[in-house]
Amino acid sequence: MAKLRVGVVSPEREIWSGEADMVIAKTVDGEIGIMPQHAPVLGVLVEGGVLKVKRGGGEADLVAAVHGGFLSVADNEVSILAEVAELGSEVDVARAKHALDRAQASVEANQENADAAAEAKRARARLRAAGEEVG
Repeated sequence: MAKLRVGVVSPEREIWSGEADMVIAKTVDGEIGIMPQHAPVLGVLVEGGVLKVKRGGGEADLVAAVHGGFLSVADNEVSILAEVAELGSEVDVARAKHALDRAQASVEANQENADAAAEAKRARARLRAAGEEVG
């Protein structure tokens, strides 16, 4: 069976690259699943989304929190160019929970605080990428 060549990069570093059976990402147009032989597409990634790379062959799925950027698909190659990305395995769960609590308290105190709402969204994505249940 054909595989996808996948690369996930941010301005700071290459997050991950390798082969996969499927990539699932959240774009501004909705969630998209990419499998081999997918038509070419360019998508804008949402702030605070979770990226899943299904590697197959008994390997665990790769999960990452992705905060903005682009997804490009062509010729069985998927490029994720994220503004900020963090593998779920790298997330400091306690720190992310603290950031979420702090952001939610700020939102509750000032309901028009866009920065706090964005921070809460990023913290939720980090926690979901780490496998935590988030309300």
